[in-house]
Amino acid sequence: MPLTNTAIRNISPRTKAFKLSDQKGMYLLVNKTGKYFRFDYRYGGKRKTLALGVYPDISLAEARKKLEDARRLLENDVDPGQYRKKTKGLIIEQAENGFESIAREWFTKNTHTWTQGHSRTIIRRLEQNAFPWLGGCPIKSITAPDLLSVLQRIESRGALETAHRVKQICGQIFRYAIATGRAERDPSADLRGALPPTKPKRMATITDPKQVGELLRAIDSYQGNLITKCALRLAPLVFLRPGELRKSEWQEIDIDNEVWRIPGERMKMRDPHIVPLSQQSIEVLQEIEPLTGRGRYVFPSLISSQRPMSENTVLGALRRLGYAKEEMSGHGFRAMASTLLHEQGWPTDIIERQLAHAERNKIKAAYNHAQHLSERKRMMIAWADYLDLLRRSAITS
Repeated sequence: MPLTNTAIRNISPRTKAFKLSDQKGMYLLVNKTGKYFRFDYRYGGKRKTLALGVYPDISLAEARKKLEDARRLLENDVDPGQYRKKTKGLIIEQAENGFESIAREWFTKNTHTWTQGHSRTIIRRLEQNAFPWLGGCPIKSITAPDLLSVLQRIESRGALETAHRVKQICGQIFRYAIATGRAERDPSADLRGALPPTKPKRMATITDPKQVGELLRAIDSYQGNLITKCALRLAPLVFLRPGELRKSEWQEIDIDNEVWRIPGERMKMRDPHIVPLSQQSIEVLQEIEPLTGRGRYVFPSLISSQRPMSENTVLGALRRLGYAKEEMSGHGFRAMASTLLHEQGWPTDIIERQLAHAERNKIKAAYNHAQHLSERKRMMIAWADYLDLLRRSAITS
């Protein structure tokens, strides 16, 4: 007599395990640990048993549905037990070789080479733009049209630059999969020209000498917090990236030897960087040292000395001085220095090294962080003196 839900629910375990038959070879095995649906069948002349689920996680109706699926496989001369093993193995293989799984593996292996901020940006771009649509797909099955569909979705919301960035990141993931034997080609390579080119962003900066002098005088007249004012004064002298400046630590600065050594983990390109300090830079640091010198950060947060200055502090100060976002930015001090130093005839290698731009030649980059140091020191001193001249309006054009 077939089983019923009521009968199964009311069955209590006994001292020894026992079976209750249902239909078509299915039965319920009851023991001290639970109630199990089973199906006995013969294949290849051998008696076999297929597990159909555990009650009540699997209902009687669900177990009977699994039974019918198994019997259909037998009718087609397929062993349902072996079929399940192969299917389960395929699911596991697809999960291990899925795009998201490999992407996260690639991310873990490379994240130590990036800054924390860059790492967060990369994984956020993947989680928001790629994983929802490509994450579960076996990486070797993803085609150029599949990837293009994802990129066009990003483009359609007006984020063309992000679409290009995601394409670039995906290309690195596909190449990693090729190197580790889990893909055969990189479909992103087939998408050259498939997205409209991005318009290069003009860095908001000031390069006219007269206007630079006006900016420097405006900074000198800043009436806000001393920490913010000192950060504003130091920014044009050292032209670091805003994050490198605001996270500066006292242990990195050697005033006696007039040098600032920033460890690689704090730099965008993960290479240690040396900043020769002009006398003007040292004066700024000496002014703020009595206020923040006992702590970790040269420019601590205005809220907590345990954290560095907010990324919006310098930007907000520039706005309060009357400079709109299209006129000047925190990054603008770098573009200002690069433009004017080139105009003054300083060698590009020296300027680029002081800007801590990436060295394309990896062998050269391995020792290049200290290269041209004497020339760079001379340039930084001359640059600080030049800014003083602009501040005093000695140069007006």
